[in-house]
Amino acid sequence: MTQLPKKLLKVLENRKKEETFRSLNSHDGLIDFLSNDYLGFATNETLFSKTFQLLLTESVASNGSGGSRLLSGNHKLYKKLEPLLVEFYKSNAALVFNSGYDANMGLFSAVPQRGDLIFYDEFVHASIREGIRMSNAKAYSFLHNDLSSLKEKVALNTSRNDHEDYAVYIVTESVFSMDGDTPDLKAFAKFATANGYHLIVDEAHAVGVLGSNGEGLIPELGLEKDVFARTVTFGKAFGCHGAAVLGSEDLKDYLVNFAKPFIYTTALTPHTLATIITAHEYMGELGKEPKSLLTENIVYFKKQLGLHKIEQFFIPSDTAIQGCIISGSKKAKLVSKKLIDKGFNIKAILSPTVPEGQERLRICLHSFNSKEEIGLLVKLLASFI
Repeated sequence: MTQLPKKLLKVLENRKKEETFRSLNSHDGLIDFLSNDYLGFATNETLFSKTFQLLLTESVASNGSGGSRLLSGNHKLYKKLEPLLVEFYKSNAALVFNSGYDANMGLFSAVPQRGDLIFYDEFVHASIREGIRMSNAKAYSFLHNDLSSLKEKVALNTSRNDHEDYAVYIVTESVFSMDGDTPDLKAFAKFATANGYHLIVDEAHAVGVLGSNGEGLIPELGLEKDVFARTVTFGKAFGCHGAAVLGSEDLKDYLVNFAKPFIYTTALTPHTLATIITAHEYMGELGKEPKSLLTENIVYFKKQLGLHKIEQFFIPSDTAIQGCIISGSKKAKLVSKKLIDKGFNIKAILSPTVPEGQERLRICLHSFNSKEEIGLLVKLLASFI
């Protein structure tokens, strides 16, 4: 077998020296404060049973889709799922992708054109950055959640753009995956609408958790008509897999024709689509109970931080994502290991995933975490940091 080139081996060695080397580990049996399964849907037996029943009802007995959606893979469950998503998320159209990464890659690599300008929050997800990098547009970051910074960047770069016909795209997230915080979306939408700009919001960590029925923050704020496109994912609070881009019918048609991650990949399996369908139906029927339990746990967790006087170590967040800053990769990994040894599944997030000096424990709260588990976690954390 041919060896890895020496320069790549050197890169790996540097990762190890810098305490940033990644590896695949399994910590089965630990108390879950790590996964994005905020509502426990991934292991919900009722959903498992409902998915099987839907496949029987629809007479679907296929293990796979057999090809891309433009070839043989556009099976009938897509025709059931996408209209359901349109209604659930209060959108005009929905196009399902195989993952949130694929959705963002497809959207940002295909839509912005040469001469267009993209302004994105400095903390947006890697999938957005990669999609932007593959587009022909010029892109500029603005300070995290800072509308003034955005306005300055827009004013400077639109004034010197020598293209007569160009579009401006503003990109942010409703809940940031590493910080758990939220921008002032009403203010961002007002700025975009007033100037004819196109606002794009990634709702990956908001759907299922925010909104009266888990439809996300954009519908909760009544901003559906002010947003050009939304990305929603199903591998987090909905406990399955896949994603969708929400927007106009024209946007959907455009993506079907030009988004390469959509065009050139095998479609999702019937079982996956059935799981997405049942998860959304379940959310509308019974999902408010786990949502309510999650909200209670978030409030209780923050109260415990105050009681143990460690709230200053945490990024302000009212969501399921709670970031405990522990500067330095070595120290963050050490605290993570101590918690794992005590039975809590929590991993350290290291640079370059987060900025150097902003290493942290990313604590994910769930509807199924007990008050006793939360209380003990905070007590241990207070003693370790």
